[in-house]
Order: sequence, then C-alpha cells, then structure tokens
Amino acid sequence: MENDVANVIDVSNISDLTENSSGSESRLKEAFQLIRVIVKFHPRLFTIAVSGAAVFAICTVGSSIGVRWMVDRVILIRFQEGRLDATAIVIGACLVIGIGLVRAAGVVVRRSYAGRTEWRTAESITNRVLDHVVAQPIAWHRKRMTGDIVARCGVDSDASVSILAPLPFASSVLVMMLVSSVWMLSVDIPLGVLAIIVFPILLMLNISYQKRIDRFYALAQDELGALSQAVHESFDGVMVVKSFGAENRETERLAVITSRLRNARIEAVSVRSMFEAAIDAIPSLINITLIVLGAIRVKSGAMSVGDLTSFIYLFTLLVFPLRIIGYLFSEIPHSVAGWRRVREVLDEPIGQDPNDVIRIAKTGVALSCANINYSHTPDNSVLRDLSLEILSGRTVAIVGATGCGKTTLLHLLSGLIECDSGSISVQPGGVGLVFQEAFLFAESLRFNITLDSPITDTQVNNSLRIAECTEFINDLTNGLDTIMGERGVSLSGGQRQRIALARAIAHNRAVLLLDDTTSALDPATEARVVNNLREMAMTLTKTTNTTTVVIVASRPSTIALADEVLYMRNGQIVDHARHDVLYTRNSDYRELINAFEHDRHE
Repeated sequence: MENDVANVIDVSNISDLTENSSGSESRLKEAFQLIRVIVKFHPRLFTIAVSGAAVFAICTVGSSIGVRWMVDRVILIRFQEGRLDATAIVIGACLVIGIGLVRAAGVVVRRSYAGRTEWRTAESITNRVLDHVVAQPIAWHRKRMTGDIVARCGVDSDASVSILAPLPFASSVLVMMLVSSVWMLSVDIPLGVLAIIVFPILLMLNISYQKRIDRFYALAQDELGALSQAVHESFDGVMVVKSFGAENRETERLAVITSRLRNARIEAVSVRSMFEAAIDAIPSLINITLIVLGAIRVKSGAMSVGDLTSFIYLFTLLVFPLRIIGYLFSEIPHSVAGWRRVREVLDEPIGQDPNDVIRIAKTGVALSCANINYSHTPDNSVLRDLSLEILSGRTVAIVGATGCGKTTLLHLLSGLIECDSGSISVQPGGVGLVFQEAFLFAESLRFNITLDSPITDTQVNNSLRIAECTEFINDLTNGLDTIMGERGVSLSGGQRQRIALARAIAHNRAVLLLDDTTSALDPATEARVVNNLREMAMTLTKTTNTTTVVIVASRPSTIALADEVLYMRNGQIVDHARHDVLYTRNSDYRELINAFEHDRHE
C-alpha cells in the first residue's frame, strides 16, 4: 500500500523545489519544502514514527511529576518527620516506572519507524531516479558521465533523505517544548520564563548555523559527485592507465578533487564546532542560573524543594533533545544539496525514443532511409541527405574511410539515436546491433547470450555455431555456465566479439547490424562467420522468416563475400553494387580497397 502511495506522487508537484531557490526565498523555506516532499513518499511510516516521538515527549515531561512526588512525599518527609510513607512510595514508584516504560516504548517505536521511513524513502527515490534514467534515450546518456549518474542514483539519493532520521525526534522536541513550557510556568512563573527564554535562543542559533553551513554542504556534495565520476572513469580505464604508466597522473587528478572535497568539509566542520560549543554553553549557563534563583524561590516559600528538583530535572532532560534540533538543522543543508542534484535528473523531460519515429518498411525491404541528416553539433555534420534501400534476406557491406559516418548510420538504423531530418523505415521483427567493442556482463556465458530471455538451448547452440563459438566454449571447464570476469576480461577480443554476435543471432532479429564486429578475428575465422551468416539468411529466406545482415567492414576478403556493397564518402552513399563491379568502375573505391589491403600486409 505504501509503495502504491509513493508511486502515485506526481513529479510535477515536487519540481518546484529547485525552481523556488531564488534569492528572494529563504533557505529555511526550501528545507520545509524538502520535508513536505519526502514525507509524502511513506506517510504511514512517518506518522507512526512521529506518534512514538510524541509519546516519548509527553512521558519525558511527565517523568518530572514522578520526581516531584518522590521528593516532596517521600524524601522530604523522611528527613523532616523521620518516617516512610509506604503508600507514597508505591504511588511514586508506579509513576516513575510506568512513565519510564511507556517512554521506552515510545523510543523504540520512534527509532524503528524513523529508520524504516528513511531507508524506504531512499529506496523509493533511488528507484524513481533509476526509472527516469533508464527511460531516457541514448542521446541523453551520451551527454553525461556514468559516474555522475551513479552518484545521483546512490550518494545523492541517500543524502536527500538524511533529514528523515532526526525529524521524528525533532518533532518530539517541539512537543516537549510546548508541554514543558506550560508545566514550568504552572510551577513557577519567574523560573518558567527564564527557562523558556533558552528555546528561541537555540532556535535562532540553529537557523543562523544552517544559513552559514549550507554553501559548504552544497559544495561538498558537488565535489563528492565529481569524485565519484572521476573514480568510475579511472577504474573503467584501468587497462589504459596501467598500459601507459599513468597511475601518478590519475592519482594527482583524484587528489585535486579530494582536496577540494576535504576543504569544503573542513569548513563545514569548523562552523559546526562553533555551533556545538554554543549549544553546549547556553543551556549550561541557564541551568546554573535556574539553580541559584530556584534556591532563592524555595527559601522564600514560593516553591517547594520537589518543585525545584523536578524543574531542574526537566530542564536537564530538555538539553539533549534541544541538541537534536541542531542535528536536524545540520542535516538540512546536506539533504537539500543531495535533493537538488536528484531533482536536476528528475526535472529533465524524458526524451523521445528514436524507435517511436521509425516507420515500417514496405514488403521485401529490410531497411530504407530517405534524405536523412545528422549532426553531433551544429558545426559537425556527419550524414547529409543520405538515402538507401536494402532488400530483405541480403548480406550487405558498408564500406568507407574512417570518419565517413558508418557507425553513426548503424546507430540511426538501430534506433539508438534520432536523425535531425529525413525518415527511416525498418522491416518488422526488430534490429540487432553488434558493436565493435563487445560488452559482456560479469555473469555466465549463457546469461550473456540469452540475457535471461526465454531462449531455448537449441537456439543458443545454433547461434554459437553460426558465430563460430562452439569450439572455444567446449574448451572451458564449465562450458556455457562459465562465469565471466568484469566485461568478459577472461576472453580474448575475438571471443568477446563472437559471443556478442551469438547473442544478437539468438534473439532472432529480422535485421543484424554488425559494426566491424569481426575486426578482432583472423581472416579464416571471419570468412567462416560471414559465410555462416549468409547461409543463415538464405535458409531463412526460403521459409517464412528473413534475416538481413548489414556489415561495416574494412577487410577486402570480407567485403567480397557480401551480396552488395554500399560505398560511403563524406556522410553519403555515393555508389553501390557488388564488390567486383565497384572495384572496376569506381576509382575512389578501388583506391580505398587497395589501401585496406596494403594496411593488412603491413
């Protein structure tokens, strides 16, 4: 039920948090907005925690009544009259023990449900951020660092709810302040007024502290995100760092960020230490004053010893809870800083999925493009008025010099990115894209092929045969159940490419797009793989299904196996035909193939 409540919270109702952080709005109001927002995620748990805190607060004040009873009815009578009042002892003991037990129960409820509220809310916020990130198209992810996204899903989400832990206790402090103020004024007005004066003083200290420390916490949270981003990038490129002996450079780069993080936190600790000293000193001074003035009031007969004892006892009990208000205010900047970074992700609209604008190709056509244009930036045009048509069941090679737009074209055809203009049509049955840099999960080989989809062993084995994986998998001790290291580090580059290809084949896509997928294979293995793909396409063409294979290739022997070659230059398809025809009639194409061949020999 609580999850349902959390899921129906409208994001539009909470997006005003960052929008309202203008100079005209106080940071304290921003903190109240944050509290209002995060409490809505799991209101039932929070209400129980606050209820337990309220019971604790009332019993804390009530315990002073038991103390007054024991002093006036038991201790003083014993000293003054030399006798013990058994009834008074029993009543006093029942008061003290009973109130103590109820107070303890309130503490248990408050702490248990405050913790559950905090971590359930952190889970809900993290899930919401993850859902939002996953829903964004590839173009959105390309503009952001992985480490920064990870920080916002983890560190920042946790930081945004850190205010929830002290919040129920802080609410009990407010109840204690109200109830104890009434009780102390009813016992003795002069001492009550003096004791109550400390409340607004401490509140003003807390507000002043929050304003001073806010910028340091915000800076520290930003630097923490930058550190997470840099560490993730450094670990991700550990092979490059090791290969080029750049460990010292990476260490220095991370040291600069950590030094900025350290400085921000040192400043925050300095401000906090001054605040802690003040919040310790003021109640202690007030307590001393209460004892002196209280003794004078007792001597004058204005109050009893029991009244003064319970008064001092209650005020002493209130000192520590009042410090929790300080803890709450110290967490506010931390939570607000984390929440701002979370909101930066949640406030971004979900981009359009390029697959939503891809049309269905006409019968007999696997892929077609009409006048598509694409630019990475306004000054960097990649594809210009490109048009093509690939028939179903064909094996087609895309050939061109480095930087002519081959990979970008495959990304457009697969729906990973959206073209600036023009239209793309694809045969029903889906597109499978195999990247040159094959990515494998740190799971079993079987999982890396099926991705936990309902794919039969027959399909898996057939895909392994076509991708020429059977032999090296049989050599593994656990075969398909072998667990891969991170990114498949235990396999060679060529083996990883073939596993990635087998994955695409096993998922039975109508079109296979291979982005130089066989570049790490030796010529003989590559020829067998391409021939297997051609045979697969021709076999399926004879049945009700068709498979079209589009290969970005630079090896002349592979290019020669294709049914058709699309020659790209400067972001356009400038010629297309069989390899031998193109080689004969197109001098630019011939020069490129000769260069490829020369590079192979070199």
